[in-house]
Amino acid sequence: MRRDYSEGMPDVGRRISGSLKYFRKKMATAGIAMALLGQAITGTGQHQNALTFEPEASLNKNKYIVLIAGDEAYRSEESMPMLAKILAARHGFRTTVLFSINPATGFVDPDEHQYMRGMEQLEKADLVILATRFREYPDDQMAYFDQYLQAGKPIIGIRTATHAFRYAKRPDSRYARYGFTSTRKGWENGFGKKILGETWVSHHGANGKEGTRALIDGTKQQKGHPVLKGIKEIWGITDVYGIKNLPADAEILLWGQPVDGMTRESAPVWGKTMMPLAWTREYTADSGKKGKAFVTTMGASMDFLNEDLRRLLVNACYWAVGSESSLPENADVAIVGEYAPTMFGFGTYQKEKKVAE
Repeated sequence: MRRDYSEGMPDVGRRISGSLKYFRKKMATAGIAMALLGQAITGTGQHQNALTFEPEASLNKNKYIVLIAGDEAYRSEESMPMLAKILAARHGFRTTVLFSINPATGFVDPDEHQYMRGMEQLEKADLVILATRFREYPDDQMAYFDQYLQAGKPIIGIRTATHAFRYAKRPDSRYARYGFTSTRKGWENGFGKKILGETWVSHHGANGKEGTRALIDGTKQQKGHPVLKGIKEIWGITDVYGIKNLPADAEILLWGQPVDGMTRESAPVWGKTMMPLAWTREYTADSGKKGKAFVTTMGASMDFLNEDLRRLLVNACYWAVGSESSLPENADVAIVGEYAPTMFGFGTYQKEKKVAE
């Protein structure tokens, strides 16, 4: 039986609606007009499942980032396009967002675990940002993801990416080892453990009741770690995830403190320990090639109302593609266009929406 964590969410939404209205008002006065961004929809007919954003020629870094949205609870279908626009308009990265869609209707459908098109974009990608949960993509699509990792290319995992895949219906898939319940030797606990450093463990905080305050590792920031550049305050409404067995090579940059409530002013939950919240590591693919990984277990769409969480992800992109030397002192992460994220929870996504909406 699937546990439903959305209970009580409407009340939480009311508690934070004031701050959200303030953010939207502030957002409307800032940023580049969406008209300056080149936007393209990829696919045909009912299979239009990708958005591509082209940077202005004067900003173009000649780097290509593919963002994959596909989780039932934390609204990656909202947050990934927002990040893609910032990366293109503010920082000169060409970006494409791939969505989970219902093949029968063509609507964005986070509950569609098995249908995916467009993964061939990874052949050209310099970086992949993954925000999926329990996906079971067909082999012809997973082949591109596997080839990407075998090449030792960088990856960023957001929130549920620690349990990005689950091969429950097709355990005979060539890529079943990616599933978070994998017992294959060398791939125990699947992609999350093998590549990112950790799989799904637990909700350390009370989901839907306790938020997260990030505590920055001051020594790493003082030593100039690029991912922490300009980071001052990160907090969010999602709870802290439990972390149990991070590998020794993981460099923890942020620690997550559970807080008693879901606002910026919420006090720490005394007696609850901190957990790793963001880290980097070097993974080793089956090919023997090594690649960079950055992970944060924050990342609901409403978490990204926090400016420094957006900055953390932008910084991580520069680090991942080896462009640290051009990372601004205080990276511009102002929202491009409108961003009106909705509350997390199962079954609460915006229905009957196409990728361009």
